[in-house]
Amino acid sequence: MADLRALFSSNHPVGSSEAFTNRQSQWHLVATAIEEHLQHLAAPGFDVEDLEAPRNNLIVFHGVGGVGKSTLLRKIEASLTDAEQRPVQWGEPAWSGERILPVRIDLARSASNGPDFERVLLTIRLALAAHVGRPLPSFDLPLRRYWETQHPGEPLEEYVRRTGLAGRFGQMLPQQIQGAVSEAVGALQLPGLVGSAAGQVVSALVTALRERRERARALAGCARTADLLEIEPDLEALSYYPHLLAWEISRLPAKHSVVPVILLDTFEDTGDRHRDTERLLQRLVWLMPNAFFVVSGRNRLPWANPALQGQLDYTGPEAWPGLTPTQQPAPTAGQGGTRQHLIGDLSPRDCDDHLARRLTQDGQPLISPEIREVITERSHGLPLHLDLAVSRYLEIRRTGRTPVPADFDHTFPALIARTLSDLTTDERHVLRSASLLDAWDLDLATQAAGLTHQSAARRLIERPMISEDPHAVWPYHLHGAIRTALRTGDDHLEDQWTAADWHQAAVRALAALGRQWQEADAVVPSRTLLVACLRQGLRLARDHQLDDLAWLTDAAYTYTDDSVWEPIAPPTQPPAQQLGPDTPADALAELLAAIARRQHEHRGRTAERLTAVLDTGLLSDELTELALYYRAKAHKDLGRTDAALEGYRQVADADGRLAPRARRGMANLARIRGDFPTALAAIPTLGWKGRHHRVLGHILFPHGDMDRAIAAYDAARAEAEQHNAPGERAIAQALLSLACAFTDPARADDELALTHQLLGQLDQRATTLLAQVAALVRDAGTNDVTDRAAVLRTEITVAGLAWLTPLLETTLVFHQAVRGAQDDLTATIDRLHEATANGDFAYYVHIAAAMGDLPQPSRSAVQWLDDELTVRARWRSLVTARQHHLGY
Repeated sequence: MADLRALFSSNHPVGSSEAFTNRQSQWHLVATAIEEHLQHLAAPGFDVEDLEAPRNNLIVFHGVGGVGKSTLLRKIEASLTDAEQRPVQWGEPAWSGERILPVRIDLARSASNGPDFERVLLTIRLALAAHVGRPLPSFDLPLRRYWETQHPGEPLEEYVRRTGLAGRFGQMLPQQIQGAVSEAVGALQLPGLVGSAAGQVVSALVTALRERRERARALAGCARTADLLEIEPDLEALSYYPHLLAWEISRLPAKHSVVPVILLDTFEDTGDRHRDTERLLQRLVWLMPNAFFVVSGRNRLPWANPALQGQLDYTGPEAWPGLTPTQQPAPTAGQGGTRQHLIGDLSPRDCDDHLARRLTQDGQPLISPEIREVITERSHGLPLHLDLAVSRYLEIRRTGRTPVPADFDHTFPALIARTLSDLTTDERHVLRSASLLDAWDLDLATQAAGLTHQSAARRLIERPMISEDPHAVWPYHLHGAIRTALRTGDDHLEDQWTAADWHQAAVRALAALGRQWQEADAVVPSRTLLVACLRQGLRLARDHQLDDLAWLTDAAYTYTDDSVWEPIAPPTQPPAQQLGPDTPADALAELLAAIARRQHEHRGRTAERLTAVLDTGLLSDELTELALYYRAKAHKDLGRTDAALEGYRQVADADGRLAPRARRGMANLARIRGDFPTALAAIPTLGWKGRHHRVLGHILFPHGDMDRAIAAYDAARAEAEQHNAPGERAIAQALLSLACAFTDPARADDELALTHQLLGQLDQRATTLLAQVAALVRDAGTNDVTDRAAVLRTEITVAGLAWLTPLLETTLVFHQAVRGAQDDLTATIDRLHEATANGDFAYYVHIAAAMGDLPQPSRSAVQWLDDELTVRARWRSLVTARQHHLGY
């Protein structure tokens, strides 16, 4: 249809078109990405076993619910399956004729019992069963072993039938897996009886692979096959099996070769605070570099965000160059540019296509590529912005001047005028107030607007400029282009806001966020809401120079109380202002970021960051105490006992809300220095907030009084559960596991399993390393303890957790004493002397001597609670008990 305004804008004929292709651009993105993927696979340097190369084997379509993402994926699947089902306007891809295997998997929680990783992997293998028609031993053998272990008594074929995965080829997979077992039995020349048990076949195969037998390596020669077959076949192991599947696919003969294109639909249903399922699916993508993945969901994939380090295995722009927010420069084959595309609003490609088609002259686009690029970037995909840009182009051209890109590097007042023109006064008021927030609900928008009724906000959410994500903390958000224009442009309406109006609205919005968090916290505390309110509140306080941080201080304390440590993104600043915090909100954001990032940074870096934020003088007295306390903790972890004591004393003397914790820190420092009477005397002053049961356990443990230490740690865990403190519960459980590991390895197994379960929901680096030390104690006397300890020693050093080093060396002494390895024991005690040379943890040298039945150090500053001979006898009895347990 012709645009009459364009037609009558000039003496020279201007053509126009309003037509958009129906998902043609999205298909082109997929087709091009698959073509690049195929070129990448054919490149001489491609290695399916390379675990370090960046990954670009996926494309992501994201957008609000109901915009057709699932429909798009179904259409892509049909087009890849049968060219006749491909829309004519989509065209034939350059790789037509290649052996492509599409596999669409709906990850919705309502689909086949939700995003089950077993189901995902079985769906892929079932698809391969039909198209490849042969066993894949490297993958099939561990899969069968996993299935027999995790699903005893339930045949795989029954599961496939029951869950609806069967389709036409449901029986082919069990047959092929049995074929892989038979093939292994034949290749390894095993007795016929062995072939019925996957575990025995796997064991024989591992032995053959370790011995580098040619027939075994021909059967399952992936470099990591033996390692994966040796570990416990649990869900964690299963998530690494795709590496074996990728290797099998890579070595298929030409007539069976296939490139899987795996379409993961409704990806948002895999997400939760801890990203457990997402972590498994990310491994699937990473470990199958020869497969291509098409992902759809409500949100962008954040894998290129370094802040997710620790929550996912592979993060950062170097790992996922196509998932960064901006276009990658000069993409090459196999390493294309951005792979994240918004569905709903027009993609940049569609925007450019629309602008190129909208105005033409002599069959050529009238708007230059440079101008189209600027318009597209500023539009956020909003069609109204594109229309206004076209109108502006015609107006400038009519004056006789040639438009330039700078003419379009701004928002349009008319965009706001058109948006607001049919809104009531109250609706406009709510819209402006809501534009201060990244997302909101009806209550938040109403309170930010200072209104007493929700009707205006309720009417507003029905407008097309408001998007909804029902699964988010706050479901509503304003379209990016409109929000930007509203916040930076002059709307020329009679009721436009002044700078003071915007400031007052920011004050109301910050207060509303605080009320929402405080009211919810008083009923059912929500960690997710707390973090979301902190992020929005910090940005509001910074952007509008709000010096009174009000509830943000309480929220900061609550955030640190739970010891969960989600990233708190600091407010973004222009590059010129990134020299350091210059507002109280900046300082608070940096404080919380430093505290949280200590789980991923050396404790020395944590101390430096906290010192820098303290030096700004921007923190209130309460927040200064918070910074001092965590800096003291960092000093303690680094072995800087005097600096830690000074910091704890400052916080204790202030007698604020962290005083009990500071007194606990001082008690722990007394214990670290071997002054057990002083540490014990402090316990009655600590209470729950000072973690009195845990401190008691820390005192009893060095005395070898394990039964009472276990009871103290058990009481600490119970008290943490009573106070709904997940972080403290995990710490107490890890310590309980450590104590049990010395006395009862069997119980320690169960306690460590619970420890890992609790830690899986948190981000606690030190506690995780402590749990690994406990696992070494449990396994003391066995063969692999020394090698694992060497790896753990490096991790402890990298983390800057000096306090764990003496415990690790003492654990090695226990192991070596049990085995009677006198030379190794002497060398370890020498290292222990070095680690405790400053006087901290000197009692571990006494403990080591007792376990090794060696003379005690001649000079001792340790002030024991019990007779030293009694302490010595307890530790020596733990060694003899373990020797008896192992049959030494």
